Amino acid sequence: MSKLTHEQWLAERRKSIGGSDAAAIVGMNHYVTPYMLWADKTGRLPDKPDNEAMRQGRDLEQYVADRFMEAAGKRVRRHTAMFRSTEYPFAHANIDRAVIGERAGLECKTTSVLNLKKFRNGEYPENYYVQCVHYLAVTGWDRWYLAVIILNQGFRWFTIERDQAEIDALMQAEKDFWNTYVMPDVPPPVDGLPPTSETLESIFPGGGEQDAPLDMFGCGNLIQKYLATKDLVKTYQQEQEQCRQAIQQSLGNAESGVCGDYSVIWKQQSHKTFDLKRFAADHPEIDLGGYYKKSTFRKFDIKENTK
Repeated sequence: MSKLTHEQWLAERRKSIGGSDAAAIVGMNHYVTPYMLWADKTGRLPDKPDNEAMRQGRDLEQYVADRFMEAAGKRVRRHTAMFRSTEYPFAHANIDRAVIGERAGLECKTTSVLNLKKFRNGEYPENYYVQCVHYLAVTGWDRWYLAVIILNQGFRWFTIERDQAEIDALMQAEKDFWNTYVMPDVPPPVDGLPPTSETLESIFPGGGEQDAPLDMFGCGNLIQKYLATKDLVKTYQQEQEQCRQAIQQSLGNAESGVCGDYSVIWKQQSHKTFDLKRFAADHPEIDLGGYYKKSTFRKFDIKENTK
């Protein structure tokens, strides 16, 4: 497929599963769940707004590629066309670079120093691996290289050889997701994770008029389970707080302590906050309306009806 405009690319990526989608399908993406991915592929979610991490990733992509060429002694070229596979029609691939002289590609990543521990002992994040396996499947190539800049900390690069068993397993999961949920427009099961809650808030904003409460026949067991779980959470929270209090009592005025493999810290800290209400009372002549940030949300609650 020839080079696309940004708008065309956004439309095309919804027609199939891309490398960055693959990890969500197999539960290896902390930021995207299968439910969120389904909502995106079926056009229920708006296009994801650009953020600083995405911008830095794009801007530093060439730098990562240059570092890879320097470290690995290989040459790469940019590849802007979208790959599609006749064997896997539900999948596509937008790769960062093709390696010259090899049936291989390069994935360029930029990540925060907070993720440094994920690269210890020659390891790297599992979602990176899934993305590369996806590209190997769609392109049919022999290997994929992964190059990562850990901001202000270092550069790593890895080689991922083609493993047909891994490819088969991932492609089967992607096919099942596409044919079970996206094509028939049936949502995957909810999973209790924050991205799914965020998706539900987005696709069901509420505010519609209704004459009477919706008859939620069949939800009785769910409601009872929700309330029982809510009570259980309160019990565990109290137990956790009781443990914390006992530990604090053991520390006394000491700000740190050690117990076997554990370190305990209870340090005095301070921070300042702006008292907007007090400022408004002291300066009634100033209109502060423009400084209040308004947000809307749907409050969820369950109450037992009195008979």
